[in-house]
This record gives sequence, structure tokens and C-alpha cells, in this order.
Amino acid sequence: MDEQKNRTIGQPVCPVVRANLSAAGSTVLVTGATGLLGSHLAEEWVKAGARVRAILRRHDATPFLDALGVEKVHGNLRDPIACRFACEGVDIVCHAAAKVGDWGSWHEFQEDTVEATRQIADAARHAGVGRFVHVSSTSAYGHPLDSEAPIREDYPLGTNIWRQDPYTLAKVECERLLWHMSKAGFPLTIIRPSWLYGLRDRITLNRVVGRMRAGKFRLIGPGDNRLQAIDAAEVARAAVHAALAPQAVGRAYNVTDLGPVTQKEFFDHMAAAFGLPPITKRTHYPTVFFGAGLLERWGRLVHPARPPLITRYAAWLMGRRLWYDNTRIREEIGWSPAIDYATSLKRTAEWFRDSKGI
Repeated sequence: MDEQKNRTIGQPVCPVVRANLSAAGSTVLVTGATGLLGSHLAEEWVKAGARVRAILRRHDATPFLDALGVEKVHGNLRDPIACRFACEGVDIVCHAAAKVGDWGSWHEFQEDTVEATRQIADAARHAGVGRFVHVSSTSAYGHPLDSEAPIREDYPLGTNIWRQDPYTLAKVECERLLWHMSKAGFPLTIIRPSWLYGLRDRITLNRVVGRMRAGKFRLIGPGDNRLQAIDAAEVARAAVHAALAPQAVGRAYNVTDLGPVTQKEFFDHMAAAFGLPPITKRTHYPTVFFGAGLLERWGRLVHPARPPLITRYAAWLMGRRLWYDNTRIREEIGWSPAIDYATSLKRTAEWFRDSKGI
């Protein structure tokens, strides 16, 4: 008798981990599939020949996923029963869902990022999935001091975390609970992307391009620091590579850039893609960072639900002088970016215009 067809939700099973995974014929569950990275994960898995399932809230807009033919399961990631149902018969889980942004209360991040991760990982373990790919972030390293030395995957998590940075705290907590599960045989792979942008990105593009058009955008510092931003489509490719690589079990991978680029070069590429002049205005980094801290304090007192103009995290993201090395994923799995920044940003700008973003 077919165990899968006759098992009821919540019934204990002895998990049998699936091995020898391949894209063709596999069933892949993507969480966060309506988001920037999650939509690219769904698209990449469909292109690879997998059957893709997404766990979604009932009010989520899904025209893109519908066009891909993605199977939809409605439920909340904090609900263990919904997570068990979504994981039934799944070979691979790609977990990209999390609270987006660097503003909010710890309770929000704890519920929507940490608890959601705990529940979907437990459901995946219960179902005996062959691989659980968790999308973390380079933020899981914390806030290392500026250094010319590269930060590799063995760098300690949660270094020098600031108070009132729930995004970073949540990323660290998620990794810690997953690595604990990994010690008991959970088939875990973690990818740590840097700042994401690309097709279907409205948050960053609306904010940055809007300020560029108004002549208000400024570089933070001289602009010669290495900026690590990456197209979400390239992160999705990396996640698929990692999910299918046997040697990636128990490993973490930085997925951080399309090649070396400075802060000024990146934003000049972006300006050119949108038909705007190069960025020439600059603001002193310590001034922006200190000012962002004041804005955060004022915002928490007056408008706690509304993010300030800039946060310390955003200032640090642009002005920091450190870099994350992605040699490991290149050498162990064979991933490398298929496009450069000029091409990526041009493609992103074309999508933004076509979607009536400008």
C-alpha cells in the first residue's frame, strides 16, 4: 500500500532521507516564492525540470507563479500542520521566506523568520527530504570591523552585533538552530547571499532610483570601497547547484557578487541603465552612520511602524570596507555568475520600465 497516499497530516513517520537527487522529476518546495529571491528560485527549478510547490498565504498575489505552473499550498509557516502538509512527498526544500528589510520589532523577526524557519525545517526533517537549502545572508556574520582580509564561510557568526538590529539577530538564530539539527543528520546546505536586486525587485529600485532621479542620491564615503550586491537570478542558480551537489551537505556558501565592483562603479552602472548621469555627490560615512542612529531612535519613539530615511544597517551595507569571499562555491560546486553588472542592471532597468516602475 502506498504510504504517502494513506498517511494523515501529523501522523509520525520514520523519515527516510532521499539521496541521489536530480532536478528532473524532483518535487521542490520553495518558501517565500512571491518574494524577490523566492520567485527566481521557483523559476530556476521549473527551468531545471522539477515540480515546484510553494507554501503561500491566501492573500498572496501569484500571477507569476501561476504562469510557471507552480503548485500552491496555502498555509502559514508558523503553523506546524501546514508545514507538514507542504513537505509531504518533497525531495528538496528551498527556504527563502523571512521578514524582509532592516526595520521592525524583534517579535516580528522572531515570528516571521526564526519561528518560521524552525517549523519548516522540523517538517522537512519529519518528511525525510533529501536536502534542505536555507537562504541565510552575509549578515549572519554580524558586523565585522573593516578589513581588507576576505570573510570566508568559517568566520564566526554574530560578530559585533549591534543592539536594535533584529534582522541580523534573526539570521544568526536561524543558522544556529539549523546547524544544531545538522549535527543529527539533517541534510542541510546554507547559502549566504549579499545585498539582492534584480527583476521583480520593487523595494530597492523604487527607493534608490527615485532618489537618483530627484538628484538626492549620494555615495557614502569616497565610493572606492568594494560593494557586494548580486542579482537574485544568480543566487537562485547557485541555490539549485548547491541543492543537487552531494558534497554540499553540511556546508555553507557565500554567494556575493558578479565580480569585483566598487560602490561608485555599481551605482554608476545603475544610473546608466536607467538613463541617468553618474553619481557625483558624497556624504561622509561616519556622519551618515551617526545620523542614521539618531533617526532610528526618533523613529522608534514616534513612528515605530515606519522605517526612517536610512538605518545604520543600510549605511553600513554601502559604506563598509570588507568583502565576503565566494571561492568555496566556485571551487566545490562549479557555480560562477553568468552575467556582469552592466548586463544585469540593464536587464533589471528594462524590466522595471516594462512593469511601469518608471
